[in-house]
Amino acid sequence: MPAKSRVITDHPLLLSGSIQALRQAMINGELTAVELTRFYLQRIEQLNPELSAVIATNPDALKLAASRDEYLAAGKRPGLLHGIPVLIKDNIETGEQPTTAGSSLLKDNYTRRDAPVVAKLRQAGAIILGKTNLSEWANFRSESSYSGWSAVGGLTRNFHNQKNSACGSSSGSAVAVAAGLAVAAIGTETDGSIVCPAHVNGVVGLKPSIGLISRRHIIPISPSQDTAGPITRSVADSALLLQVMSGYDARDPLSNTSTNYQGNYSDNLQKTLAGVRIGVVRTYSGYHNGVDQLLAQSIAALRAEGAVIIDQLEFKAWPEFDQQTYQLLLQQFKPALNQYLARLPNQHKNLTLEQLIQLNKNNASEELELFDQSIFIKAQGILTDKGATSRLRHRLQEHTQTTINDAINKHRLDVLITPTGAPAWVLDFQLGDKFLGGYSSYSAIAGYPHLTVPMGYAYDMPVGLSIFAGAFTEQKVLQVGAAFERLNLYQLR
Repeated sequence: MPAKSRVITDHPLLLSGSIQALRQAMINGELTAVELTRFYLQRIEQLNPELSAVIATNPDALKLAASRDEYLAAGKRPGLLHGIPVLIKDNIETGEQPTTAGSSLLKDNYTRRDAPVVAKLRQAGAIILGKTNLSEWANFRSESSYSGWSAVGGLTRNFHNQKNSACGSSSGSAVAVAAGLAVAAIGTETDGSIVCPAHVNGVVGLKPSIGLISRRHIIPISPSQDTAGPITRSVADSALLLQVMSGYDARDPLSNTSTNYQGNYSDNLQKTLAGVRIGVVRTYSGYHNGVDQLLAQSIAALRAEGAVIIDQLEFKAWPEFDQQTYQLLLQQFKPALNQYLARLPNQHKNLTLEQLIQLNKNNASEELELFDQSIFIKAQGILTDKGATSRLRHRLQEHTQTTINDAINKHRLDVLITPTGAPAWVLDFQLGDKFLGGYSSYSAIAGYPHLTVPMGYAYDMPVGLSIFAGAFTEQKVLQVGAAFERLNLYQLR
């Protein structure tokens, strides 16, 4: 076994190896968990001052890595993620570090507990490397915000061009993976917060079906849409992480819907595209020539591999659809956040949204200098009517689920595809984010899986292809994603 004091800088797997390949290298004695962890800690030290992708590294990371090496040396069976350094978005609780949501108001929010998703990663042998930066409060504080900024972590920079947005809210997780600051990272999504930063940074992002992964001990926005999910270098890595992270949690009200859908998501990832029926949703294209060209190339490549393409599908919503999706989040946010805060095992358990608004005003130079807290204020001002919220949620879910299900059933589709979005926009600190177009809301509101896989470069910036289907179809979505990835239309620069 290599000496633990050695500094590894040139192992061929460090920046491109899969989780399985790195795990096998450790089993073979070619690499240790300490060496791998030290490599990423040094890379964070070198690159993070410019990227601001990582809020803080775990002070126990090397100690945890050493324990993994000792575990293996003792002849014990390694877990699926043995010795793999993973970064965690800083709205997900980990025992060693505070969970801040990027807000200075929670900079000392030590809960001394792991979210179930983190506990599962540890049980599989992963090293919790640290916490990633995010759009503060998962980008649900201000209508004039710009993605990737938090008071605690500063502004996360796009890996490919620091003048461009990293999108959000899981900006730090996506940039960290693209920059090789960890093997993988965990993000969260309510509507686009995994898939958008993944696609603009040229990595794989998976938003799972709601209920597949426990949401307990994760700072909430929406009880009906929130979920954690993996951001990785490859589809195979996302499949493996999903296998580890998924599982029933009796204390997550939506978890019981997924009881029959746990499994080995790595199975059959080598399946070909021959005969696979793929529908192309055109509603989310036509806003950027470069993206449209990449979509055309992708469709041609899929067809050449034997896929059956059903084109020109459209999703049609009523005029107030976008406004009502936002309204639902506003109505859900205050009760969900207040309940989370009240259950904290520390001094923050007495906080409420109303108090956070006042504390932000008291700390305006730190929290409000760049943009306001208009979303907080709107959410606080809503008189919560559980019946009205339930009816709105039902109407939106019924529409989005029916739209996706009908398209699949009518055309006997395996999956649907569409561009994830436009290339990352140039940062504008006066006007904020500039979304030209993109896809996330239908899968997010429906609670269905949504995978983004890099499909190429538009004006030297990466763009992702969205692959999605009905409830708990992760296996099928991942299989198509892996097959698309093998077409090698995109190479990380």
